[in-house]
Amino acid sequence: MAKGITVTEHILTKQKERPEATGAFTALLSELTVAAKIIAQKVNKANLTEDLGFVGSESADEEHFQRLVDFANTTIINRVSHTGHLWCMASKKETDLIPIPPKYAKGDYILVFDPLGGITNIDVHITVGTVFSILKRADTGDMSPMTSVLQPGHKQVAAGYFIYGSSTMMVYTTGGGVHGFTLEPRIGEFLLSHENIRIPEKGKTYSINEGNYYFWDEKVQNIVEYFKTPDIKTDRPYTLRYTGSFVADFHRNLLKGGIHMYPADSKDPLKSHGKLMLMCEVSPLAFVCEQAGGTASTGFERVLDVQPQHLHQRVPVFIGSAADVRLAEEFIQGKR
Repeated sequence: MAKGITVTEHILTKQKERPEATGAFTALLSELTVAAKIIAQKVNKANLTEDLGFVGSESADEEHFQRLVDFANTTIINRVSHTGHLWCMASKKETDLIPIPPKYAKGDYILVFDPLGGITNIDVHITVGTVFSILKRADTGDMSPMTSVLQPGHKQVAAGYFIYGSSTMMVYTTGGGVHGFTLEPRIGEFLLSHENIRIPEKGKTYSINEGNYYFWDEKVQNIVEYFKTPDIKTDRPYTLRYTGSFVADFHRNLLKGGIHMYPADSKDPLKSHGKLMLMCEVSPLAFVCEQAGGTASTGFERVLDVQPQHLHQRVPVFIGSAADVRLAEEFIQGKR
């Protein structure tokens, strides 16, 4: 497929290749791209916009960051609610499910998203991003709506992310490869720039917050020490690349190879099972990673096979180049 076609043209072409497609993906993904364009404009002006609280502030505190997250969250909800294809939504920011307003028709799909991840980096101009996942409503009879939403990642029908940095990009998959589009600001369209992305089998970088080193299990510490130890035969040491923005670190490794690790730690009770949320952060990027030839694991289990127990469940994650993730699993499972 020729580079430079719009994301809408690409989605429509892929839809024609799947006779079972109904057009729902086209509508949902198209509206998500509109939301991303709006969010990108706000992100690009974040340090100049008084209504977000950055201008004149001595420091960009949590309240200021939260205003931008709120804006992104509301923008996505407003853009996709009217499509008629959604049954409900779930956001990292919201405690419960987000219903579709009664004035709009409902469909069979569920949108799960992180409106703006890595937000504490915004004041130092590090890439931030929006992550999304689309599931089909599960037929659970008279059971609670939440039961229909809590599905393992392998049941996703589409997933991807938008990154807002030196350029704005969309990367997505519907289960037939991974494709990247870059926003051309002069015409306001996402144009195909990275077709059929394949992550290298083995990388040269690892991404992890080494500030938590002494709060990790010894097996995790051993993984990091292995990557840092020089060895010509195994092409080590690896280089540390970590920004604190999951989307940014994942995107770099997707294109260049490497592994991102966020294990459980003992410092913070919220991170005792990992920091990143399964449904709105880890599963979508795991789906993208696998479709690009990579691997995503909790250390003991394929991420896409994990059955969510609640909406904001957190899990440890080792994601990226297949050979690097397999190596990490060997350490975690005591095979090394």
